[in-house]
Amino acid sequence: QVELVESGGGLVQAGGSLRLSCAASGRTFDSYAMGWFRQAPGKEREFVAAISSSAGVTYYADSVKGRFTISKDNAKNTLYLQMNSLKPEDTAVYYCAARPAGYPSVIYKLDRMYDYWGQGTQVTVSS
Repeated sequence: QVELVESGGGLVQAGGSLRLSCAASGRTFDSYAMGWFRQAPGKEREFVAAISSSAGVTYYADSVKGRFTISKDNAKNTLYLQMNSLKPEDTAVYYCAARPAGYPSVIYKLDRMYDYWGQGTQVTVSS
């Protein structure tokens, strides 16, 4: 069982930056592949970024590529999402997710592939 707790959300002006964190419980954090998803009001939850358990492989949605960076510190049991050049359309509740990885270099883009979810953190970008 893994518990995930996100933090770092807030209100920021367009063009600004935020760094989200996702602290995980458990002793096998380095065996989990992880991802970030977001859900805006009235919209379905969408994929943002994913990282392999080894942290060696990352993948991004086209909408955030070049602006967001996902990283994973296995020593601190923490997942991060550095968000730069934020746009109003990035406004959403951001969720981190985790699942045991079959292989250290595999990433997962579909939300149904994840077993554990955090409670979410609100990111609001003003124009």
